[in-house]
Amino acid sequence: MKRYSGFKLLAVDDNEHNLFTLRALVEKHMDVEIMEARGGAEALEIAQAHPDIDLIILDVQMPEVDGFETAQMLKLRKKTRDIPIIFLTAAFKTEEFQRKGYDVGAVDYLLKPIDDNQFLNKISTYFRLIEKERQLNQVLEEKVTQRTAELNQAKQYLESILTHMGEALLVLSPEGVIHQVNPAACEMLGYPREEILGMSIGDIFEEEGEEQAGAFMGTWLEALIRTGALRDIDAAFISKTGERIPILFSRTAVVNAGGAISDIICIAKNMRGYRKVVGQADAASAAG
Repeated sequence: MKRYSGFKLLAVDDNEHNLFTLRALVEKHMDVEIMEARGGAEALEIAQAHPDIDLIILDVQMPEVDGFETAQMLKLRKKTRDIPIIFLTAAFKTEEFQRKGYDVGAVDYLLKPIDDNQFLNKISTYFRLIEKERQLNQVLEEKVTQRTAELNQAKQYLESILTHMGEALLVLSPEGVIHQVNPAACEMLGYPREEILGMSIGDIFEEEGEEQAGAFMGTWLEALIRTGALRDIDAAFISKTGERIPILFSRTAVVNAGGAISDIICIAKNMRGYRKVVGQADAASAAG
């Protein structure tokens, strides 16, 4: 049974008889598409036009542009630099020749006259390696696709939670600049998202008590660095209309690999209605 369907082989030789022999041998034993070039210049043109060529059999002794020069030019071009090249030669059999062939990018070489079995075994080896590499790449691509889908699903799930959560969420830079908010924060503050992004936290936030005013990026940032989180702090948001909205405020520091704060996550619960109810309950208790 013939193998390697879908593979492409480019044979380069200035001798028509040699090309015929290679073609006949390949077509007899393999289901490989074989292309032919009768010189280095033609080989470069074909390889540029067909960058999906899997293997090149390249004769060394050719007029005008020899095999070494052709290999060098193939390796210089982005489309063809990764195509493996096997040199075919009748004259150069020394180690010096082999080194020169490897230096210009050849992966192997064969000697003329061609030994049929050696030739078939050699190119079969490279086709198998290419086949395994493609299978591995396909598996990796499938894993990447699956992982990407999982990450997108997780991202959508998280975005859905953030979009529908009742508390206001703000993400700040270490300097206190707002670079992410959820819809609840925009609704609570009365700002459209595009307007609130880029604002300083000091423009919309104040601590409870005069002694804590303006301390967000001072005392509290130092505490965040030490502890990583500050929870359930009484504070207030200042809405776009200037209304003061009482909130229960929590801050968490996100630390990068170097140990520095990269983001500050702020979550605020609107306490206006809650405090009213608590106040009424306290009054009722005192009256009783």
